[in-house]
Amino acid sequence: MSKLSFLNFFYLPVLLAGYYLGKRSALATSVASVFLITLFFLVWPDYMTGQRFVLDTLVDIAIWAFFLLLAGLLIGTLYEQKQNKVEQLKLAYVGILEILSKYLDSYDRHTQGHSVRVSRLATEIAIYLNLPRQTVENIRVAGLLHDIGKADISLDILQKSAKLSKQEKDLMDSHSENGAKILGLVGDVLQESIPIVQAHHKNYLSKDIENVPMEARIISVADAYDAMVSDRPYRQAKTPWQAMEEIEKETGKKFDPAVIEALKSVITRIAEDPIGVPSIGL
Repeated sequence: MSKLSFLNFFYLPVLLAGYYLGKRSALATSVASVFLITLFFLVWPDYMTGQRFVLDTLVDIAIWAFFLLLAGLLIGTLYEQKQNKVEQLKLAYVGILEILSKYLDSYDRHTQGHSVRVSRLATEIAIYLNLPRQTVENIRVAGLLHDIGKADISLDILQKSAKLSKQEKDLMDSHSENGAKILGLVGDVLQESIPIVQAHHKNYLSKDIENVPMEARIISVADAYDAMVSDRPYRQAKTPWQAMEEIEKETGKKFDPAVIEALKSVITRIAEDPIGVPSIGL
């Protein structure tokens, strides 16, 4: 077996880097591999010069280095093309969800645009909290769909200005569970949104708060804030700062303190620099 056969093992990390991390990582791994081999032969020149044909060995190494770089480039390029297609599908997917949420909100004129605003505000909070990108994406989707369970509730109840009866209140409170069941019918596509939608009305003092995901706590705060700054059949909209005062009273009781602090920072930032920031009730 040739002394240089071990070079083929360097293809594995290069291919893995290209497949999972992209072109830049694959090329970096390739260059690092070539550098290590060059350093190896500089430190132990006898390993190469002891062979019969030194020139042939140099040519073999050069060819190996070329194909190693080429493999990294090709696999990394294929990975990035795949990722671009995935991103395009995600954009189309979120666009369809926005259309769906707007359709659901149009069912009740008092909540038109509510789901989109909750989604955008919750996303801003998640970004402020420096949550992972996939978590932020799950929050954006769950925000769009958090009230989907209300589709089964009568418009008379949704728009009722008088106090709800116990039966009507129980029906309204069930929309989180109903929403989770509806999303469950879609299969794996919205699987990560189900526990968020299901728990977005859980109080911070709930016995099982440890099982309530942070995503749901964020949706809960964003939902409450947007409801307060929007007109409803039973009351007029509050100003952003009046809404913040009301929400702060529930800090550590109904709402997660960390999320409240993030909301305050987001609202302040938007109030100071609203240009280019999506409308979320200000």
